[in-house]
Amino acid sequence: MAIRSRLAITVPGAVALGLLLTACSSGSSSTGSSSTGSSSSSSALGACPKESTSTAAPEGGGASTGAAIQISKTVKATDTSTSTVIDPTGPQIQCGQVDLTSHKDIVYSSPTTGGKKTDLKLDLQVPKGSEAKPLVVYITGGGFVTDDKTANLAQRTYVAEQGYAVASIEYRTIPNGATYKDGVADVKSAIRYLRAHADEYGIDGTKVAVWGQSAGGYLAAMAGTTNGDKQFDIGDNLDQSSEVQAVVDEFGAGDLSKIADDLDAATQKAYNAPGSFVNAYVFGPGSKKTVTSDAAANAAANPATYSNSKTAPFILLQGDNDHIISPGQSLILADALKAKGVDATRYVVKGANHGDMSFLGDPEAGIPWSTQKVMGTITGFLDERIGG
Repeated sequence: MAIRSRLAITVPGAVALGLLLTACSSGSSSTGSSSTGSSSSSSALGACPKESTSTAAPEGGGASTGAAIQISKTVKATDTSTSTVIDPTGPQIQCGQVDLTSHKDIVYSSPTTGGKKTDLKLDLQVPKGSEAKPLVVYITGGGFVTDDKTANLAQRTYVAEQGYAVASIEYRTIPNGATYKDGVADVKSAIRYLRAHADEYGIDGTKVAVWGQSAGGYLAAMAGTTNGDKQFDIGDNLDQSSEVQAVVDEFGAGDLSKIADDLDAATQKAYNAPGSFVNAYVFGPGSKKTVTSDAAANAAANPATYSNSKTAPFILLQGDNDHIISPGQSLILADALKAKGVDATRYVVKGANHGDMSFLGDPEAGIPWSTQKVMGTITGFLDERIGG
């Protein structure tokens, strides 16, 4: 899953560097950028859109945030005794069977952070037809330092073709001066906006799921566990609900103080250091505080803290060979959710690395996540919880 933005990456034996990562094109000639966005249609049959990457150096970018992401050399084995293991072999997903209408660059919120206003946009794909479609809000990854809404077009298109309106959203990140509180507020703002404009876009606002990957998986988990908690409902369309009926969390974090527990010592040191991408997104850029030394702050940033009877059902998917986020993160959160009575199922994708590793020159890493087996697990869950 390629990411197009400026991201600081630390790889074993190398210094932090900036990468400009270019996601795939949708194949549409429409590139509108007005507050109402632009729309187009697609009906070409064939494989799902492929993404490409570029390693061109950006002008400035993520390295200036100090929020480098360490790639672990080793990964401890994860407990799968209470999880379902998926063997991600077999065919890839296919697209082009359903006509979609695409709306691009819709401004859904314009929050102010540190005195600077940011126009947050979303892209929306809706299957053609007269019936209102259940909504899936997709939240891309990016280590809390980038938020490219054009990423992962192939999987988003596939989900849309299964009968869902799929909105891919931007959210505030560390370079914006944001913390997780801002990111969660942005996800909820997008949900409220889309409910407010449900009739305009052919959305069934009574059926909403959040689906996130990596950093987006974390924000999806936070959005799902905070159903009914108004502290994150900030901004416009406050007459609309931000509650969701289902959560898909792919290789996301949960207990940030343990995010590197299954990884090597160098990665643990990097993640736990003041100013790391983990700590910067909790305490803000420039802070010297850490989640390992501030238990209260770590708890406030943990999705499990908020789970209760209103929490939406979850599925959590993670590779047992994840070199960026400890595979145990999904187990910790799944167990915590189930302890609170939440319907939560953890899936371990056998042999799979972190789903965003393809942008580091390892395109093989993304293959397991776009197989029919893995994506069928996700769409099967959506069908059960918000479909039809």
